[in-house]
Amino acid sequence: MTDGASLTSALTNALNERSRTLLGGSDRAAARSMFKAIGLTDDDMKKPLIAIANTWTEIGPCNFHLRRLSHKIKEGIKAAGGTPLEFNTITISDGITMGTEGMKASLISREVIADSIELIVRANYFDGVIALAACDKTLPGTIMGLIRLNIPSMMLYGGSIAPGKLPLPDGTVKDLTVGDVFEAIGAYARGKITAEQLHEIESVACPGPGACGGQFTANTMATAVEVMGMSPMGMAGIPAMDKDKDDVAMQAGRLMMELLQRDLRPSQIVTRHSLENAIRAVAASGGSTNAVLHTLAFAREAGIDFSIDDIENISRSTPLIADMKPGGKYVATDMQNAGGIPLLARRLLEGGLMHGDAMTVTGKTLAEEVTEAKETPGQQVIHEVSNPIKADGGLVILKGNLAPDGAVTKLFGYERKYHRGPARLFDSEEAAFHAVQNLEINDNDVVVIRNEGPIGGPGMREMLQVTAALVGQGLGDKVLLITDGRFSGATRGLMIGHIAPEAAVGGAIGLLNEGDMIVVDVEKRSLTVELSDEELAARRAKWVAPKPHYTSGVMAKYAKLVAPANEGAVTRV
Repeated sequence: MTDGASLTSALTNALNERSRTLLGGSDRAAARSMFKAIGLTDDDMKKPLIAIANTWTEIGPCNFHLRRLSHKIKEGIKAAGGTPLEFNTITISDGITMGTEGMKASLISREVIADSIELIVRANYFDGVIALAACDKTLPGTIMGLIRLNIPSMMLYGGSIAPGKLPLPDGTVKDLTVGDVFEAIGAYARGKITAEQLHEIESVACPGPGACGGQFTANTMATAVEVMGMSPMGMAGIPAMDKDKDDVAMQAGRLMMELLQRDLRPSQIVTRHSLENAIRAVAASGGSTNAVLHTLAFAREAGIDFSIDDIENISRSTPLIADMKPGGKYVATDMQNAGGIPLLARRLLEGGLMHGDAMTVTGKTLAEEVTEAKETPGQQVIHEVSNPIKADGGLVILKGNLAPDGAVTKLFGYERKYHRGPARLFDSEEAAFHAVQNLEINDNDVVVIRNEGPIGGPGMREMLQVTAALVGQGLGDKVLLITDGRFSGATRGLMIGHIAPEAAVGGAIGLLNEGDMIVVDVEKRSLTVELSDEELAARRAKWVAPKPHYTSGVMAKYAKLVAPANEGAVTRV
C-alpha cells in the first residue's frame, strides 16, 4: 500500500481533476465556504474528494453495522492522502418485508440506489467512490451506479451474519439462518413443532449484525462482485462482526486512493469475461437465482452483450463445488474459514473455468489474486473441480410455451428434475400463502403465483415465505412452484421464477386456467403447459390486462419504465 505522505506529495491535478470543477478558483469560494462549515480545511479541499456511498440503516441487521466500517474506510482514505465525504442511500430488508406488500419495494430499491449514487456523485464531482453495501439489493444497486459513473470506484461488502445456535435434545448445537425461521413457520402450521419451539428458533437464528448466513442473495452477490473484480479479493467473506472486517475496511480506503492513481475504472473491470467469471462462481457455489437478474443488469448498464442463454451455457458447464446452505450443509462463515471466495476462484481457475486475465480493483488480474488463496487443511466446504458435489452448476434456464423468453430455477439440495401436475392458480403471493397455511396444497400440485412480475407486481416480489412454508410442511419435494416473480432458491424444492413474458403483459402464465397440466423437464430445459398453440392464441384474444396496483408514485413510475426479467428488470429511458 502507498503511504499517505508520499501519495500526498505526488498529487497532481489529474487526481483531483473532477473535484477542481467544484472547488477550484475564485468563483468557487461559496462552495468552499459551505464545506468549511462542516469542518473541511483548505488543505482538505486540495486533496481528491472520495465519496463513501453508504447503505446504512437501522431497519434490519444486514446494514446495521456499516457506520462502523465507514469510519474505518475514512481513516484509510485520509491516511492515503484523500478527503472522504460520506452520504447515505436507501435499503430495503427482504427478510423483514418478505410476505407483505412492502416486499414489492425491494427490487425497485435497486434502481433507486443506483440512481441516487449516480446523482450525488455527478452533482458533487467526486474524484472516486467506494460503496459500502450489505443487503440483497444494495450490492447490485451500488455496482450499477458505479458502472454508470465510470470513475475510479469499488465496493466493499459489509459481511455475513454469524450463524444462530440452536441447542438440540441430544446435546449438539445446530447452525441456523433466517431461512430456518421461514421453514419453521411452515412446520408450525403443519403441527410439526410447537409455538414455543418456533419462538426459540426465531429468537436465536439471527444473533447480530450482518447479511444472510447462507449462500442466499447477499452472499451470492458478494461472491459474484468479488470474482467480477469490483471488490478487493478476500475482503467480502470476512464476517460482519469479525475484528478483521475493521482492518480490511481501512485497507479498502487506502486501496481506493491507489485505484485513483491508476485511473482504473469499471469499464476496464466489468467486461464480458468478468461477467462470465461471476456467473461461474455463482453456479459453482449453489448461489441465488437472483444473480441471473443482477448480472444481466450489470451487462445492460455496461453495454455488454450478455444474455440469459449465455448464463445457461456457463452454468451447464460449471461443476457445483461449494457445499453451502440452503441446498448444502455449511453457512457463510464456514466457507470463509475453509478458504473463502479466493479458494473457490482458484479451484475454478485451476479447472480451466475462469478467465484469469480479467482485471480487478487491486490492479492485479484474477489469476494473480487467487495465487494467495489459503486452504484450511481438512476443510470439506469447497471441493476440487475433479471431485464436485454435482457435475453441473445450480442455475438452470428453462424455456417452452409457458416461458418462451426464459425462466430460472436452481438445482441443489434435491434431485427432482421432472414434474407434471395440475395448475393451482393464485393472483397474488398473499392468496398463495393463505392456501398454504390452510393446508390446501396437495401432493403433485403446481402452485402458480402470477401478476407478481416486474410490471405486474410491480417489483417482482421474492416469495421465500411461501416456498419455505411448503418445505416446512414436508411438501418441498412433492409440489412445483412457478411465478413471474422471484423464488431465489433460498430454500429447498423445485421452484421456477423469473418467467418471461410475465402475466401482466399477456404472457402464457396469465392465460392459465385452474387444472391446466404443467410439465417441467429439467433435462430438456423445458417448461410447458399442455395446451395447443391454437388454444393459447384463443385465450390470448380474450385476455384483458389486469388493472395496475399503483397509478402514481415510485411504484407506478417503475412499472412504466421497467424491462422484462430476461433483460435484468432494469429501468429503460
